[in-house]
Amino acid sequence: MKVTEQSSNYSNLDKMTTRELLEGINREDHQIPDVVAGCIPQIEKLVDGIVERMRRGGRVFYMGAGTSGRLGILDASEIPPTYGASYDLFIGLMAGGDSAIRRAAEGAEDNKAQGWMDIEPYRPTPDDTVIGIAASGTTPYVIGAVEEARRRGLLTGCITCNPDAPVAAAAEIPIVAVVGPEFVTGSTRMKSGTAQKLVLNMISTSVMIRLGHVKGNKMVDMQLTNKKLVDRGTKMIMDETGLADYGEAKALLLRYGSVRHAVDTYFAENPDKRK
Repeated sequence: MKVTEQSSNYSNLDKMTTRELLEGINREDHQIPDVVAGCIPQIEKLVDGIVERMRRGGRVFYMGAGTSGRLGILDASEIPPTYGASYDLFIGLMAGGDSAIRRAAEGAEDNKAQGWMDIEPYRPTPDDTVIGIAASGTTPYVIGAVEEARRRGLLTGCITCNPDAPVAAAAEIPIVAVVGPEFVTGSTRMKSGTAQKLVLNMISTSVMIRLGHVKGNKMVDMQLTNKKLVDRGTKMIMDETGLADYGEAKALLLRYGSVRHAVDTYFAENPDKRK
């Protein structure tokens, strides 16, 4: 039996108090970071491979179904506003298409050919990377996309939570985070989903840092899409330049459109102010 389908370590959930439920879920969640830590060597290989290819114009395609697909789409959608990167750098695709984000289309995952068919309109090249996300590791939609991508020379990875999963065999760089049975038997949106989210965070964040979208520890290319981010960017400029006047720093940010451009221009015009 798949680990992700094994019976919960807890019985009679319907008889538990709210506190017992919450403590049990939290107890299970505590195991996840240590499991993900054991995957770091494989994550490192995948990140390095992605960075090498993105420097040549490559992209990342996240492929999933159900919860796994939604997690990929979530991660991909957060890259442009956070790092000012193009919307076609990380692309999240899921079985059933965009409508399946909100309304489950579970049967769509059984079509093994559809995954690659969904990638084809983007005109994939060998500089692209396909990462299959499947807690069970058996999703035909995901496996088919990974197999075809690898056959065509793309870099392939996967994130799964079952040992010896077919998707791990299909991928060049498999990431296998075995977090054990779920608190609610088979509900892989829980521990498995959390592990997948942690790995996706590690991949995309590390890639963006390696590609220069972070300076020091700051998101210097973030999009200024709301007042909170304008305020954050203004304070970044004050910190980097030593400006004490909030209004002056904010004016610089709004004039140049990004923290990076504002700071670089400020120091170009005031070289004596550089720390």
